[in-house]
Amino acid sequence: MSIQRCGWCSNDPLYIAYHDHEWGKAIHDEAHLFEMLCLEGQQAGLSWITVLRKRESYRQHFFQYAIADIAQFSDADLEDKLQDAGLIRHIGKLKAIRDNAIAWQHLTQELQQQQINVSDWLWSFVADQTLHNDVPDYRQAPAQIEISVALSKALKKKGFKFVGPTTCYAFMQAVGMVDDHENHCSFKSF
Repeated sequence: MSIQRCGWCSNDPLYIAYHDHEWGKAIHDEAHLFEMLCLEGQQAGLSWITVLRKRESYRQHFFQYAIADIAQFSDADLEDKLQDAGLIRHIGKLKAIRDNAIAWQHLTQELQQQQINVSDWLWSFVADQTLHNDVPDYRQAPAQIEISVALSKALKKKGFKFVGPTTCYAFMQAVGMVDDHENHCSFKSF
């Protein structure tokens, strides 16, 4: 039996690996959730393959560090990162990674009083269950849903940047909060 993939997945090996091993798989690791939330924000106005091709540079510059370390980056540190063509050279997007690290820290402190972590808080938007959508064709999948709108509002209220409803929905798809694999796809979980 041959492997069937979603129509958006090209024959690019990077895209295939992402589709087959990561996209739509439930992620609860906070460092990975933070990375994906920030990378989805970097995508704004661009194709996801552009971000995937630059992901290793982002990991070197940001995501190999603890969130607390990222929160300490100065504006000058971020300006220096603009010199690397391996990153999307948009100062607002780079500052958003630092600002999101600060917001993540504040949210962590706030949630400690409730004895939950940021992963639990994020997953609470889907009642800790992956939402399974009927997707005959990826072009019919929504760009946002009520839950991504609510998540976006909550994140913005907490100080996060580049987290609009469409970005939040892409994040939810990426980390397995939503399964939008096409119905024929071998990786559909239902």
